[in-house]
Amino acid sequence: MKCIVGLGNPGRKYKKTRHNIGFMAVDELLKRYGWKLNQGKFEGKYTVEHVSGQKILLVQPQTFMNLSGKSVGPLADYYGIEPKDIVAVYDDLDLPAGKIRLRQQGGHGGHNGIRSLIDHLGTKSFNRIRIGIGRPEDRTPVVDYVLNPFAKHEKESVEASIHKAADAIESWMEKPFVEVMNEFNG
Repeated sequence: MKCIVGLGNPGRKYKKTRHNIGFMAVDELLKRYGWKLNQGKFEGKYTVEHVSGQKILLVQPQTFMNLSGKSVGPLADYYGIEPKDIVAVYDDLDLPAGKIRLRQQGGHGGHNGIRSLIDHLGTKSFNRIRIGIGRPEDRTPVVDYVLNPFAKHEKESVEASIHKAADAIESWMEKPFVEVMNEFNG
């Protein structure tokens, strides 16, 4: 079983904010397949689906970003999912809007959602798809910046990155993550 975790914050207030780009990528995948997040346990919304004989768990934690691991850790335990079979999709300030970058493991890089996953999974060895949101160009504090919507001039590149992240997830459903990294990081 593979697990796809989109990181974000629950609620209408945060729906279109930069911090919710992980949710947006999962939403794109749900739309492509006509799936719905139809279960609500473990402090998250999720569904279990099948692709080419492979079980796929799609999750959007409902704990708020900084506590995402409180949802993902128990879900992974319940379904017996190894960290190597998890991909977390989330926003990255260090990548420009429109870019994505895949990694197999690493630290949290200051991202509190990833810090929470590391804490609750007990390892840094899980896959990541980082979607660029850029840094504020003015003196806007980062905490305010990530909780604001994208600017109109970013819309096209952001939508392209969401589609590219969903393409990478689809590829991972069929191939080893290292092959997907080579394909999408190139």
